[in-house]
Amino acid sequence: MKRIGMFLISAGLLPLFFLAGCSQMGQTDQKQDRIPSRQEEDPLITENDMEKTMGAADSDAKEEPMEPEPAILLYQGQASIRIVTDEGKVIYIDPYAGDSYDLPADLILVTHSHFDHSQTEKVEYRNEDCRIITQKEAVLNGKHQNFDLGYVMVEAVEAGYNPLHDVNECVGYVLTFSNGKSVYVTGDTSTTKQMPLLREKEIDFAFFCCDGVYNMGLEEAAECVEMVGAKHNIPYHMTATTDGRHFDRELAEQFGAKNRLIVEDGEEILVE
Repeated sequence: MKRIGMFLISAGLLPLFFLAGCSQMGQTDQKQDRIPSRQEEDPLITENDMEKTMGAADSDAKEEPMEPEPAILLYQGQASIRIVTDEGKVIYIDPYAGDSYDLPADLILVTHSHFDHSQTEKVEYRNEDCRIITQKEAVLNGKHQNFDLGYVMVEAVEAGYNPLHDVNECVGYVLTFSNGKSVYVTGDTSTTKQMPLLREKEIDFAFFCCDGVYNMGLEEAAECVEMVGAKHNIPYHMTATTDGRHFDRELAEQFGAKNRLIVEDGEEILVE
C-alpha cells in the first residue's frame, strides 16, 4: 500500500515538474528572441544622453546656409565699371566708356559731374526702383554719406584736392558686398587726407586713377596704394583723351605699385 501511495504521489507531481520546466524554457526562449535596448546593454547611458545623441543627428541633417557668391565686375575703360552682385543686382559706376549697358540697372553711382564720369543716359534700361547716387547725394554739408542698400553697402569717401576737382564736389566710393568683399574706386583725385584711414577697411580691390592731368600720376598713385593697403591695386583712368580706346596697356604696366593687378577694358574679375 505504501508503494502504491508513493507511486500515486509521484505520478501527481510529474505534470507539475513538466509545466515548471516548460515555463523556464519559455522564459529562456523569450530572452534569446528579444533584442536588448541600448540602455540595457550600457546601463550608464541616461535618457539625457539619448536625447543629446538624437539632437545631434537632427542638427547634422539640417542644411548649412549657402555662402554668397562673389560679385562679377566688368571694367569698361576710363572710370566706367559694371558690377553684378550675387543677388542679381546691377550697379554702374561712372557710365561713359564701353558698350555693356544692356543689363537693367538697380544702382548708378557717379563720382563727379565731368562728362567722362556722368553719362547716366547711357544706362537706358533701369529697374523700377533704380537709384542714382551722385556727388550731390554723397556729400551733404561737407559730410560724406553711407548708403545701405541691402545687397551692397556704399560709402562715399574723399576725392579731389586739385584745381579741377573740389573735395566738396567729387567723391570716391567703397562698395562692400554680401560676401564681405570690397571695391574702392578713387574717382578723379589727388592724394586725399582720408586715404590712410581706408587701410582699416582691408579693401580687396582698389582702382586708382593715373592720368596725371589734374589728377595724380603713376608715381603719386603708387604712394596712395601704400596708404590704402588694398589686396589688389588696379590702375584706371589712364588717359585724358576723349577719343579712341579708353585704356592704355603700356601705361598700366608702368604702374609700379605693390600687388598690382592689370584689368583691361572689357575684362571681368570676380570680387572674391
